Amino acid sequence: MNKLFNLICMALLIVSSNSAFADGFNSVHTPNGVYVIAVGNAGNIFRSTNYGNTWAKYTESNINFKSVFTLGTNVWITSDNGMVYKSSTSSTVITPYTTGVSSSLNSIFFSDVSTGFVCGNNGVVLKTINGGLSWTSSASGITTSANLNSIYFKNAMNGIVVGNGGVSYLTSNGGSTWTPTTIPTTRNLLSVKYYSDGAAVSGEWGKLFIYNGSNWDDINTRINTDIRGVEGESINDVHICGGGGFIRNNVNGNTELLNFAKNPMLADLVDMSYFYNIGYAVSSKNNAIIKTTDGGTVWTLTAGTTVSYNWVAKPGASGNFLGNNMSLHPTNRDVVFIAFGNRVYKSLDKGENWQTIGAAIPSGSTPHSFFVSPLDTNIWLVAIESSPDKIYRTTNYGVSWTEVHSQNFSNYGQPLEMDQNNPSVFYFAPDNGGFWKSTDNGATFTEISNNFAFRSPCDIIVAYENSSMIFVADGITGSGQAKIYKSINGGVNWTLVHTASSSEIPSMCNTAFQKNIIWSTEWSGSNIYLSTNFGDNWSTHHSTGFSGWGSDICREDPTMLITGSWGASATMSLDGGATWTNISSGLSGHGGGILIPDRGYILCHQGSNVYKLNVVYSVMTDIGENTISGIPSEFNLSQNYPNPFNPSTNIRFDIPKSGNVTLKVYNELGKEVNTLVNSYRNAGSYEINFNAGSLSSGVYFYKLDIDGFTSTKKMLLVK
Repeated sequence: MNKLFNLICMALLIVSSNSAFADGFNSVHTPNGVYVIAVGNAGNIFRSTNYGNTWAKYTESNINFKSVFTLGTNVWITSDNGMVYKSSTSSTVITPYTTGVSSSLNSIFFSDVSTGFVCGNNGVVLKTINGGLSWTSSASGITTSANLNSIYFKNAMNGIVVGNGGVSYLTSNGGSTWTPTTIPTTRNLLSVKYYSDGAAVSGEWGKLFIYNGSNWDDINTRINTDIRGVEGESINDVHICGGGGFIRNNVNGNTELLNFAKNPMLADLVDMSYFYNIGYAVSSKNNAIIKTTDGGTVWTLTAGTTVSYNWVAKPGASGNFLGNNMSLHPTNRDVVFIAFGNRVYKSLDKGENWQTIGAAIPSGSTPHSFFVSPLDTNIWLVAIESSPDKIYRTTNYGVSWTEVHSQNFSNYGQPLEMDQNNPSVFYFAPDNGGFWKSTDNGATFTEISNNFAFRSPCDIIVAYENSSMIFVADGITGSGQAKIYKSINGGVNWTLVHTASSSEIPSMCNTAFQKNIIWSTEWSGSNIYLSTNFGDNWSTHHSTGFSGWGSDICREDPTMLITGSWGASATMSLDGGATWTNISSGLSGHGGGILIPDRGYILCHQGSNVYKLNVVYSVMTDIGENTISGIPSEFNLSQNYPNPFNPSTNIRFDIPKSGNVTLKVYNELGKEVNTLVNSYRNAGSYEINFNAGSLSSGVYFYKLDIDGFTSTKKMLLVK
């Protein structure tokens, strides 16, 4: 029997990037760039027939849609209930087809309009040769314990399927039999694309493998989040998307996919679909669909979608602090630590909630730098104000602390730094000269610079993949000179590379993806400085209008960076610094550190609290419908309300039995101007929200037709 999406939503859909609502998608596809369909959990479907310029939202209750594929005018959708649904690009009606399994069907692919495959949990691979009307098992050679996540064919005979635990299988006979192929990982593999010259497979924890015809190359993506979407035309044109919202490609021989796309999404991207230069990408966190028209270099929000940014305080960790005291757990992506006052706090949910751990730090109450060792999470180091200032270390997860160094450092800086290339190495820069190094995970420190004449260092950074290159930001309040020094021999010798007419350089940030790039802030000035040649030369990039303080480049995408202030202000760029957006809303108190593990996970160490950036996308669709509980006893079309209206009004109708319903709007000349409903409805009462923003003032008529019942009423639009 035909089954219809029985909820069409108009109105304004307010979607938070870290909400727990049913919004968001699992898959998107386009056959021609013009028609686009995106599907997700809780029956969430968005559909556009005009390049994404407008969208209609449909909802099918109690179904989690997993994957969508389009070919010509055909649309197929899989679900977690073992069903495959079929529709067309010209219809909103879907027809369910049983497959003989109840497992979640996670991926679908058609090589032509007749021949298609789905894969899913419990080793399920199914094949159809009649366009999806019936399905048979095609899983010979695949273990039933394999949960399969993605399937793709490069032609009618040759296909690949991948799944959890690194499992992967190839077929060369149209799915009649499958042979294991060894991809060097035990991580879950999430997406695959099979090209004429090879294949690309992505997975959890930044796993990406490219098959060149003989070997699987393990690509060093330098990220920890999941890569969920793979697209492109060949192994030299691989496009990927994933955690936090990054989009990357390997065009023009960039083998490590270091071409980062500029895009407005600050939430996990899970899938994308291209038709030549036109592409669409979707997130599992919200209903904002992004689009590219230049092959993936630049992406924009579609359909008049707007975005707002607001910092939300996350209480539980508080106290005095200066500098940046946030530290990520090396193997658990949800865990982050912070030092506040004389205590260390831990969050198990990416900064949403905090609890104290370990014992109090023995003396002092204002930490300036804090680190959890990636080599051994039992080892922590903290630089804290005392008399004199001290570095404390614990080797038992904070149960007890040992003083390892005692020397005064800047009242406002971050004097301690870990070498991210070699985490057993730490550097310390105190007041009045000298540069200290530890090679034993912070147990002991030795001065290595012949007491170089630093004044009061504010920050230290180490170049990625080059521990010989180190930078120290130096400044004294009221001095009128903020300085940056560079060493190319591991901190032994230093050269002055930048002087600003401010008092301090409180923060510098760099990235593993563009190692020549370094950004810095200044206090009490408002300039942001940039070096594009490894810190040898610096220029004023722009002014924020507020006194600068913390900064960070997204750890997984160098196109995104944030600079903060000593006050309650911050600014963000999503295009590598070309443009900036003020994102100060919600902040209070003085600024400290900024941490951006990925594009959708942004923390600010602010005042006496931790703040997290909340991103809200507002998506406008055309028509909205609410289902009212209960079965009416007779047909009825109610008068719209309000009436007169501007520009939205509500129209209720009652149908005592199921059938095909049309509800259309006409102008005074009898010309149809909008179709609100044209599909099957179960018996019940419905309320349509109609937005007439595109129409001019005047009298309009709306007409209901179902199973021989017809009713027409008049309404007045007054603008």
